[in-house]
Amino acid sequence: QVDVAETGGGLVQTGGSLRLSCQASGRMFNTYTMGWFRQAPGEERARVGTISWSGDVTFYIDSVKGRFTISRDNTKNTMYLQMDNLKHEDSAVYYCYVDSDHRYWGQGTQVTVSS
Repeated sequence: QVDVAETGGGLVQTGGSLRLSCQASGRMFNTYTMGWFRQAPGEERARVGTISWSGDVTFYIDSVKGRFTISRDNTKNTMYLQMDNLKHEDSAVYYCYVDSDHRYWGQGTQVTVSS
C-alpha cells in the first residue's frame, strides 16, 4: 500500500503560475515511476506527464510542453508539477499517481485558471 497526496492547487489568473506537490509513502519511493493526470468537468481523466524513478526522463503532452515541468526529490518522497503561463483550459482537478506493485492515486487537487 502506498499513500499518495497532492497539495498546492488553487485559483490563479491566466498567465500565472502554480506548483503542485505530490507526496507518497513507502521506503521504495526512489523506484517509483510517477506522473500527473487531470480531469476537467465533463471530460475523461487525461495524462499530463510522467517522470522516471531517477528523474532523468520526463514526458509531457504537447499542450503543456514548455509550460509545465515535472521534477522530484527522492529525499523528500515528493514529486512536483511546476505550471507556468497557465491558460484557462488548464483548469481541472489534478491527480498524481505512483506506479509500484499497483497504480496508486491521490485524491486530486483543484486548479482553476481565471480568464
